[in-house]
Amino acid sequence: MEERRCCGLSLLSLGFSCILLLISFTGSVQAYKNYTVGDSLGWYDNSQKPKLNYQKWADDDKIFSLGDFLIFNTDNNHSVVQTYNFTTYKLCDDDDALSTDTTEWSVADPSATATYPVTVAVPLVKEGMSYFFSGDYDGDQCKDGQHFKINVTHGQGLPESLKSPSEQAPAPNSPDVDNADSAPDTVVNSDFNHPHDEDEDHVKKDSGSISLYVNLLGMKLLVSVILVAMICIF
Repeated sequence: MEERRCCGLSLLSLGFSCILLLISFTGSVQAYKNYTVGDSLGWYDNSQKPKLNYQKWADDDKIFSLGDFLIFNTDNNHSVVQTYNFTTYKLCDDDDALSTDTTEWSVADPSATATYPVTVAVPLVKEGMSYFFSGDYDGDQCKDGQHFKINVTHGQGLPESLKSPSEQAPAPNSPDVDNADSAPDTVVNSDFNHPHDEDEDHVKKDSGSISLYVNLLGMKLLVSVILVAMICIF
């Protein structure tokens, strides 16, 4: 009899542990992230910030996903170029790059008599390798340490605010409608503002349905465990 009671209590404990695990899972959906490139040191070449190593910064326990933003804090003497073309990246030169695979988010102004701070927000909208560098001054800034590469994962997928109109409402009979694996082009809505967390919209919608399913599953599991435990105890 004592062994049956112990068995029942063990089952009850196991059931509650499973419920706690399921509850913690429902809260594990992460929001989109903003990454400040170079942290407090900003986006500069090694002639100005000798200690900067952007590749080390990018590789330091960071997981970049669709919908995240890279924040470049720099000045009007440095540019921000993003490319998906490895050759363009290695050459540190985007002069002959295609607009379909390379975007100059911020242009340096060599003629400026004074420097002023510039903040550039770059959304990550395409899976796979993405390369960044400063492309002005014949690539000297890029060759002087101002470059890095990252691998963008799917994560939660693109939030609605970063999807192109064609992605939000695909046309009938479009050859791309059923091609779920195709990566979106670098298209950003003209009215998008500074990066913001999307967890209040996209994440809540996804996590709401997940939470409902998990809660129902948890209740069924708990009831089953309680019934078995009562049989063991009595």
